[in-house]
Parts: sequence; C-alpha cells; structure tokens
Amino acid sequence: MTATGDVVVFDADHHLYETEDCFTRHLPDDLAGVIRYVQVRGRTKIVVRNMLSDFIPNPTFEVVARPGATMAYYSGANVEGKSIRELIGDPIRCLPAFRTPQDRLELLDELGIDAALMFPTLASLIEVNFLDLPSTTAKLLHAYNQWLLEDWTFNYHDRIFPTPILNPTVLDDALRELEFVLDHGAKVALLRPGPVAGNPHTRSPFLPEFDPFWARVQEAGLVVAVHASDSGYQRYVNDWEGRDLEYSAFKPSPFALASMGARPIMDTMLSAVCHGMLVRFPDVRLISVENGGSWVIPTLKALDDVYRKLPQEFSEHPRDTFLRGVYVNPFWEDSIDALIDEIGADRVCFGSDYPHPEGLADPLGWIGELDHRTPEEIQRIMGGNMFELLGLRAPAPAAAP
Repeated sequence: MTATGDVVVFDADHHLYETEDCFTRHLPDDLAGVIRYVQVRGRTKIVVRNMLSDFIPNPTFEVVARPGATMAYYSGANVEGKSIRELIGDPIRCLPAFRTPQDRLELLDELGIDAALMFPTLASLIEVNFLDLPSTTAKLLHAYNQWLLEDWTFNYHDRIFPTPILNPTVLDDALRELEFVLDHGAKVALLRPGPVAGNPHTRSPFLPEFDPFWARVQEAGLVVAVHASDSGYQRYVNDWEGRDLEYSAFKPSPFALASMGARPIMDTMLSAVCHGMLVRFPDVRLISVENGGSWVIPTLKALDDVYRKLPQEFSEHPRDTFLRGVYVNPFWEDSIDALIDEIGADRVCFGSDYPHPEGLADPLGWIGELDHRTPEEIQRIMGGNMFELLGLRAPAPAAAP
C-alpha cells in the first residue's frame, strides 16, 4: 500500500487542476461574464471583472509544469540565479490524474500515499478580486463548490478529500454553504488566509459577528484548512514599490518575498487567537497548509509578548489557545526540528504540494528528513495526525518486503 513500509501516509497538500468551466458551469445568470476566457496573441487567458489576469499564465492547464520543477529555487539552491520560468523548463501535458479523482486514486497508489487533501489551483482568483462585493463572493464560491462536487466529490472513497471553499462574508449565505458541503460529505473545507469581503470595509472572518458560522463548524467537527492563497497583500507591496501590480505566482520580487512571505498566515492566525474565535469555540481545528512553518515561532513570540502587556484581554494564555487549535503543514524545505520542538509532533502534518512545480517530485522522498525522530513522531507527522483530525481509522501499514 505504501512505499514506506510500516508508515501510513496522509498527504495534507495535493492539488487538482481545474477545468475551464469550473467557475462558469453553475454561475447565476446575473453574473454572466464576470469571469471569462479570452484569446490574447494565440493564448487563452482569464478575465476577471473585465481585467486580464496573469496570476496563472496558463489558466486552462492543457499543459502544466512538471511536479517539483522548481525544487532548486525553493530549497535555496538556485546558484545560477535562474528565474522560476527558466527553472520550470518545458511543460508536460496535463495528466488525467490531475483532473479526475478516479485517475488520481491510481496515482496515489503509485506514489505510496494512502490519503490526501485535494486543493484547487486557480480558485485563488475569486476572493481577492471581489473584496468589495460580499454577495458576489458568496455566489461565485457556491458555483465553484458545485463544480467541485460534480467533478471530484468532497470525499472520494475516504482517500481523497477535495476541499470546498468557505467564506463567512455574508453570514446567511455562509451558513447555507456550510450546510451544503456538510450534506455532501465534506470532512474538510478551505478558508483563505486573509480578511473577508466587505463594503466599505473588509474584516476578519473570526470576529464575533461570524460566531454562528464557527459554532456550526465546531458542532459538525469540520476541519478548516487555511491554505496559502492570494490574500490581497500585493497592495502593501505596491504601496512600497509605487506600482499597481497584480500578484503573480511566478514573478516574486525580492521585497515582496522578504516582507510578505509569511505575513498573511501570521495575521490570520493572530486574528483567530486575538479576536477570540479559538477561545469561544475551543474544539475548532485549523490546519495551516502550504504556508510553511517558519512563521510559527515569531507568531508565538508575538502572542507571548501581547499577553505580558494585556493579560486582562485574554481568558487563557494565547499560546495555549494556538497550541490547542492549530496544526501546521511546513514547507518541505523548512527546518522540521525547530517546528516540532516548538509545537510538538502531534501538531505537524506532512504535505508535498504535489503536483505543483514548487512541491516535491517524489512526495515520500521527504521522509528522510525525519530519520532521526522517533517512530511515533514519524507516524504522527506522515499521516497519523491527519487521520485523527478527520476522525478516520488509519489503514494498516503495508507489510515489509
């Protein structure tokens, strides 16, 4: 079953590549044309609110980058100073396993992976571009979730768990969407790291006004994955660089990478603690995915500091709140020991980001990073924590050859 002998593997970060109609198949008539595809110099591009987006250069995914193509860049081994585009090299045809759960299940077996969370690739375009339109955001997300349910389901054979997107921006709509995904078997849902839409002001999804949403999440035992997305922080980079650029997944600037790399997930988790959601709903579980792990220690230090200054604002130490409610999927290139020593192996989850170019070409190759940890720690990180989070019985390990 697995290529790791006595270790059962639950990969907390896999991705699908959407079909061209993922946004439009179920789009209400009143939103016709708000997201569309156009031809630009012989290439298909996506237009959002009449603005051409280059967030993903090839939004049809007819061809994609090879899994793990940019590992040298993300490991800090880009000694030749190549751009991400240069490192990606020639693309490959999009495999059926990147488009359908049936084919993906076969690929999981080949990779030695017992189960995986399945995240979108293109859907990051929705929320960031509609931060001033809460009702439109809710409608677009429901249309996308309907597509996801039809093409992938929300739970494929208790092994693949595609993540519908939730956003509490309009509370009544959010509660209906929550019931929709629960009724169709979702065990995990995706929440974008960042403020939710509002007019005139965006705001945190963890403010008391959204408590009915989180109360239902807690009651249902739904795991909420806070996966890296376009959090809208490009506007802060633009403030410093005097430009008006769209965030691009493949054109990082040195300043943006240094200043904003971990800022969205730090702010999001600080809000979940400091705005009290994880105190009011102590059984809610958030898992940070594809945000790395280096942000955790400075976040906990910030919570320690604010508690020393304002202890009267907290009913419990905010560090304790974080350690109870938050799980972390580190980047494969992160220092794993520092993270484990800070929050414990029971809060760390393996994720490969497969098949994205910045992920691992061979997901299980990462297990070597844990060779010096105890067998119990290895099993927890590689799969045990995720099976436990989702309330699933882990399969028996494969027999050793």
